[in-house]
Amino acid sequence: MMSNGSSLSLPELEDRIAIVRDNIRQLVEQAAAYSGAGDEDRNAGRIAQQTEELERLVEQRDALLKK
Repeated sequence: MMSNGSSLSLPELEDRIAIVRDNIRQLVEQAAAYSGAGDEDRNAGRIAQQTEELERLVEQRDALLKK
């Protein structure tokens, strides 16, 4: 779930942050359950993507809280 950079309210940001954190948790669990280079590469890519999204959302939230 990637947003397009539009302004989100604080509650919306908090909800998305929680969703992305849960996605990362699930991906880590899946990575631990599966083995194989293809699965590991795919899961690593998904985890990296979700981590980037999380960082972006946290930055937006922090900027909103500073206002």
